[in-house]
Amino acid sequence: MEQYHEEVQSKYALALSKYNTHLHDDEVQAKVDLLIKKHLDENNNLEVKKQLFHCIDLTTLKCTDSEESVMKFTQKVNDFVDKYPDLDNVAAIYVYPNMAEIVDDTLEADDVKIACVAGGFPSSQTFMEIKVAETAMAIHTGAEEIDIVMPVGKFLCGDFEGMCDEISELKEVCGEKPLKVILETGALMTASNIKKAAILAMYAGADFIKTSTGKEAISATPEAALVMCEAIREYYKETGRKVGFKAAGGIDSVAKALAYYTIVKEVLGEEWLNNDLFRIGASKLANQLLFDITGEEKKFF
Repeated sequence: MEQYHEEVQSKYALALSKYNTHLHDDEVQAKVDLLIKKHLDENNNLEVKKQLFHCIDLTTLKCTDSEESVMKFTQKVNDFVDKYPDLDNVAAIYVYPNMAEIVDDTLEADDVKIACVAGGFPSSQTFMEIKVAETAMAIHTGAEEIDIVMPVGKFLCGDFEGMCDEISELKEVCGEKPLKVILETGALMTASNIKKAAILAMYAGADFIKTSTGKEAISATPEAALVMCEAIREYYKETGRKVGFKAAGGIDSVAKALAYYTIVKEVLGEEWLNNDLFRIGASKLANQLLFDITGEEKKFF
């Protein structure tokens, strides 16, 4: 048994050894600051803002959500088609699993996905059987994409096998439907931990890696985004598999959204600048982008 454990641990050590995971936080911050200072202004234009809008996962994850409120929320996405026929709609509507069927019954807009958080969101602290059942039920009732939180506690105590097994099992439940794995980067604390978690999540089957739930004190940061995008780029070179990036948590201004767009563009390139590989989880941002694009002050969503 001990030999098996050592072999398993060496498997993850081998995977991580192919990447530079010894990062210095101050160097990462300096790199981000320089990149944004150099390139952000060139992306501050109408076309980029339209593209950002099309990459939004429009989200309602409140304890006050009800069937009626989620129905109204979804209807606004339907109404957007008639109100703004020349603009591409948001990428997806994100709700809790028990609301997937309501969205499925209400949504009429084309090319907008139904997505759910699952697997014991936002803490990932529940029985694996419940995580599997919740994910399966979300998909059964209409979810086309799933976001889960990686088991952060397992990662931090070095149980890489337990962490990866959970992700792999939930990916198996999702099948061909995209699985986004939230690293909860604020809880990981260091750039090195973020890099390791990103790599392991991708090896375990993540189709996207995502910054945060927005439920912790520290949410998305440009520094975490840079580390994650560099991990995606290196993983793609190593395996040939493209993994998406999702920024979420506290992205409540157009300026912040442009910063994440700039990081993705400069680190991963134009190939990632579409909503198949780049998403922004936000609720307030949609109205702000819409104002910048149309000049209308009316709150639409």
